[in-house]
Amino acid sequence: MTQNVRVTTPHAPATRRPRLPRSALLPGLLAMAETAFAHEQQGVPAGLASGFLHPLTGLDHLAAMVAVGLWGAQLGAPAIWILPITFPLVMAVGGVLGVLGIGLPIPEIVIALSALVLGGAVAARLRLPFAIAAVVVGVFAIFHGHAHGAELPKSADPLAYGVGFVVATGLLHLCGISIGTLSRSPAGGRLIQGLGASIAVLGCYFLMRSFGGPS
Repeated sequence: MTQNVRVTTPHAPATRRPRLPRSALLPGLLAMAETAFAHEQQGVPAGLASGFLHPLTGLDHLAAMVAVGLWGAQLGAPAIWILPITFPLVMAVGGVLGVLGIGLPIPEIVIALSALVLGGAVAARLRLPFAIAAVVVGVFAIFHGHAHGAELPKSADPLAYGVGFVVATGLLHLCGISIGTLSRSPAGGRLIQGLGASIAVLGCYFLMRSFGGPS
């Protein structure tokens, strides 16, 4: 009588493929996404995005833009609308100068002064004649526009870039006007003056930095 003999052979251990931790995958995916986005955002899209974000990412620009709206709201009609319209239009001219590489004297100092002067005007409820207020705003607008134009990314479309920063500037003015309507009440008026004083203090800080002071 024959018996079947079952021979057992040891199984080789299963080979497991090395797995990367999830924490190592995330940076790689982000890098790939960033590369793809940078490759896609060329020309007009890059110009619009860069131009729109530029006034929003610089505190000196943002403070001055809001101050224009606040001051216009304090002055009332027609300044409440003319000043915020004058600033972007004249700023576009300064942007063209910046794109063309035409220099302006002491631009950083003038931009810092814009926050100081406009914020101080709001804090003091300074009521200048409309024409003089428009000239003051226009002078500062040229320097702000020049700074935007001088920092045009090489891959961006200049016209789209200009449209982007003009639109963003207009929205910041509208923000200032909306806040400035609070000045119709005594408590709101004091609040607006406090905001103006804060902007003026920021202007002093920017001015110190432009002269090489502590940052």
